[in-house]
Amino acid sequence: MPPFEVVTPAPRAAWHALLAEDPTSLITQTPEWLDCITAISPYHDTSRLYRFDDGRQVLLPMVGRLPGPVSIEASWPFDWGIGGPVVDGTIGARHTEAIYADLVAQHALRLTFRPGPFADPAWRAVPSPFRATEHTTQIVDLDGGFAQAWSHRFSGNVRRAVRKAERADLEVEVAQGNRLIDVFHDLYLHSIRRWARQRHEPHVLALLRAHHANPRRKFHAVARRLGERCAVWVATTAGEPAAAIIVLRHGRHAKYWRGAMNVELANPARANDLLHRLAIEDACAAGCRYYHMGDSRPASGLARFKAGFGARAYRTDAYRYERLPFTELETRLRSTVKRCLRFRDR
Repeated sequence: MPPFEVVTPAPRAAWHALLAEDPTSLITQTPEWLDCITAISPYHDTSRLYRFDDGRQVLLPMVGRLPGPVSIEASWPFDWGIGGPVVDGTIGARHTEAIYADLVAQHALRLTFRPGPFADPAWRAVPSPFRATEHTTQIVDLDGGFAQAWSHRFSGNVRRAVRKAERADLEVEVAQGNRLIDVFHDLYLHSIRRWARQRHEPHVLALLRAHHANPRRKFHAVARRLGERCAVWVATTAGEPAAAIIVLRHGRHAKYWRGAMNVELANPARANDLLHRLAIEDACAAGCRYYHMGDSRPASGLARFKAGFGARAYRTDAYRYERLPFTELETRLRSTVKRCLRFRDR
């Protein structure tokens, strides 16, 4: 392994310099995204900048959970998307082996790590303490611009759906920043209730879980910190919001981050097809090469919907390291609680 030094938290100037050198970097690998996480969650900045003697630099976006029952380091926590390394060029197995060894040497009881869809394959050679969880994310290649995407990547069904939406009584508004976040969030809660009905789950339980994972302040934090890099698209019919999507942008990458709809209004008018068509055209006009449509289960209805826009599947496995197996950790925690209770009852 080549010698290296680690700087943590990573200096912001160095972070931005590496982002400028890495054309594969995503909005979710920026320091502003880390700021969104720490603004609403019990995490703090533990990003690590690796400087190797051969001149290579690797920055690993990472947060650590504040003191609690389990020490966690994550890149990123659940529901915050892909973190993973930012690199100023090609790396080799000797670099990734050194970084994995350094991460294992830290004191976290649990560590998660997920490289992006265009990360060097060397990152997949994880050592045995890590366990892999398979993920598939779908991405539209925008090479050739919107005309190419429309004619050669969009399916005939999607083109027909978009034309139907253009004939429908739909009005589309787009705003950067916070202005339409509350409209989106109201539709998001509407979607949560619909999913709860489909799963025969109590609405209250579904809403509580959604509030924990995606509270309103999370969307506001992202929109406020990303500013013009965050666009909210809303389609309305007869003055009633039918569908909305949030699209984030960094460098050559536009990312469809969240979507929500009133299915009774959106589906007949094909509002979602229209919003993605407009967002993809906007991404092309901004010089983006890729439109990321997020994770999907292979062969699911959602995967087929995204494939209609020409989205291809990319492997983006997540890796987890646990210093203690969860069952052993759980046993130790229960034993500690029992001893505390016995001491209390004396």
